[in-house]
Amino acid sequence: MTFKENIDKTELVNYPVSGFQGDIILVDNYKKLKKSIEILKSSDILGFDTETKPSFRKGKVNRVALMQLSNGIHSFIFRINIIGLHDELIDILSDKSIVKAGVAIHDDIKGLKNIRDFEEKGFVELQDYVKEFGIKSSGLRKLSAIILGFRISKRQQVSNWEAHELNDAQLLYAATDAWVCYEIYKKLNKHSPAVQ
Repeated sequence: MTFKENIDKTELVNYPVSGFQGDIILVDNYKKLKKSIEILKSSDILGFDTETKPSFRKGKVNRVALMQLSNGIHSFIFRINIIGLHDELIDILSDKSIVKAGVAIHDDIKGLKNIRDFEEKGFVELQDYVKEFGIKSSGLRKLSAIILGFRISKRQQVSNWEAHELNDAQLLYAATDAWVCYEIYKKLNKHSPAVQ
């Protein structure tokens, strides 16, 4: 299967907007964490992303507020700023048998390591992986259009991820980002030059 090399902003608007339509599970206590870990541990592939409250002051960087993991059916949104990085989450991030696919993951991992150090294993940087398919675009929005045929909304990107309560638009945005990474990896893996 061949994919477009690139896509520009004017083309992007012609693609329909889509978002995650499965179960969004907000994990903000240990009981929910334990339940979610059981589901995640049975997955081979997970879409991965994090969200950090934007800082509009020079030199000030906020800590990671959310970590999202999606298995395609569920998108789990972990409120790291509330529950922290528990051992069970570290186990998944360090498990080489579970693929964690994401875009621009270096900064995400660095942000998580600022909270608690761990040895990351099983991560796939989609910006590198797409090059094997001749794709030159790298942002999640463009990759979503090229590979999956739809675009995703980026409207909530600079919202307050540390808010006392996250609204539905924020939850959908966060869930969609992880889910799209899952879907991109799954589709590319099916057509991988190495698999043929």
